Amino acid sequence: MSAVESGDLNARIVIAGAGHAGGSVAAFLRQYGHTGPIVLIGDEPLLPYQRPPLSKAWLKGEADADSLALKPADWYAEAGVSLRLGGTVVKIDGEARLVHLASGETAAYDALVLATGARARTLDIPGADLEGVLSLRTAADAEQLKSALGPDRRLAVVGGGYVGLEAAASARALGSHALIIERESRVLARVACEVLSTFFQDYHTARGVGFELNAGVEAFEGADGRVTGVRLADGRTVACDVALVGVGAIPNDDLAREAGLDCANGIVVDGQARTSDARIFAIGDVSNRPLALYDRQVRLESVPNALEQAKQVACAIVGRAGPVPEVPWFWSDQYDLKLQIAGLPYDADRIVVRGDIAAAKFAVFHLKGALLQAVEAVNAPPEFMAGKQLIAKRTPVSVEKLVDPTVSMKDVAA
Repeated sequence: MSAVESGDLNARIVIAGAGHAGGSVAAFLRQYGHTGPIVLIGDEPLLPYQRPPLSKAWLKGEADADSLALKPADWYAEAGVSLRLGGTVVKIDGEARLVHLASGETAAYDALVLATGARARTLDIPGADLEGVLSLRTAADAEQLKSALGPDRRLAVVGGGYVGLEAAASARALGSHALIIERESRVLARVACEVLSTFFQDYHTARGVGFELNAGVEAFEGADGRVTGVRLADGRTVACDVALVGVGAIPNDDLAREAGLDCANGIVVDGQARTSDARIFAIGDVSNRPLALYDRQVRLESVPNALEQAKQVACAIVGRAGPVPEVPWFWSDQYDLKLQIAGLPYDADRIVVRGDIAAAKFAVFHLKGALLQAVEAVNAPPEFMAGKQLIAKRTPVSVEKLVDPTVSMKDVAA
């Protein structure tokens, strides 16, 4: 299958998925001079919007669909982007270069961008289908959770990851009780170091959040079709008015698999976000992409990753030089804390803490020898920014300088 001709500004582009990644591709294509037809297909009825605020500002009533929209409604018509909201792509015909929608419609393409994202992982246990057992991936999910929270309401969160912790913090701000149930011995066990896990658990505990660690979940219990509690593996039941399941996400790569594209924990792509079919790209949460910095192929769930890959695709299509590879980065807002993470701690053999944990202003550095692999910064923007640059440049650092807060981050290079 030949690739879409690079620099064909009139190529027909179809984007399957109208989330942050898909919406950004359309915007970058127009920004970079593409003049051909663009069709943006999304299964939600909303314009492309920001998802990270769903567990924070949306739950607290500080944001809505309009304020989170990536572009105002009139931009799409003015930019010549055809929106098919509430539509779902059900089949890709790579030979005919067509996508088939559930409605029976088709859309022809010269280049297809799969931005289908990921879906919440569910629990296959009794009671999982009870009313009030929720996940949090979409605005509709967030609205449902928000309507269930309020003064003295009881929220049980299954899964101690970032989304669960953010939702618990928002629940407390609304006057609800919150309990985190985590099967591991600490929260954030799969995504953060123990120093950070301990800090966040202590911070939440001080603000009234409860924790059940090393706790398996056997079932959701209910009455009249609605959840009333979570039954733990040890036989206890914790009461709740609403339960949020936050145990990870599964890439929506079914379309790609059925079309014969290479998939492995998502759709496998190259440095241009191109799949094994040269006319099809995949970006965002659904893609498994190369990270040259770490010599690995990984699937990342973050807005910065979606934006970087959106730029890669737009550049590949219009014949523009691709963006400079970025250091992966992430963030989380909880209470008055801003956590910023740069890099991934692959092969790190040492952890160094800089700053004051008790004052909630510190950074955890993950080192491989003298090279910085990752930094987790809490209310410490200089450490985050400088750390991100040191990771990108592969600049050796002096541990003695790094742990000394009187030495500026600009001067920690060995």
